[in-house]
Amino acid sequence: MFDEYVTIPDEGWSMDSMAVFKVNIKNNSKPYDVYLNIRNRSSYPNMNLWLFVDVISPSGKKMEQKVDCVLADDDGRWLGDGWGDLYLVEIPYQRTVKFAESGEYTFRIRQGMYDENIGGIHNIGIRIEEAEIAK
Repeated sequence: MFDEYVTIPDEGWSMDSMAVFKVNIKNNSKPYDVYLNIRNRSSYPNMNLWLFVDVISPSGKKMEQKVDCVLADDDGRWLGDGWGDLYLVEIPYQRTVKFAESGEYTFRIRQGMYDENIGGIHNIGIRIEEAEIAK
């Protein structure tokens, strides 16, 4: 239903910089799965990435959450799919969630690491799809 990425500048991702996504939810009676997609380079110096995620509803209600995105295992091997020095990890953010109202939602994502500016993150994305409910 929605799959979009924002490219992070080569010089790094500043704490002050947000990736912003506008998503139109047409049917708020259906459940959805929401994923945070992270493309990191092998030069990324950490095993995880903390993200601050704000979701703003069409009526202006705001939900804030801090999400720990694990990018590598305990041995330092990158998780997810890789090609060249780039790896894609899909982090389940919300599963079988029903949006409170129909309309345009804004997702704002910023990095929450201790460093003011982090390198090695290539893209941040959001994917939203209809949830498959077992019957």
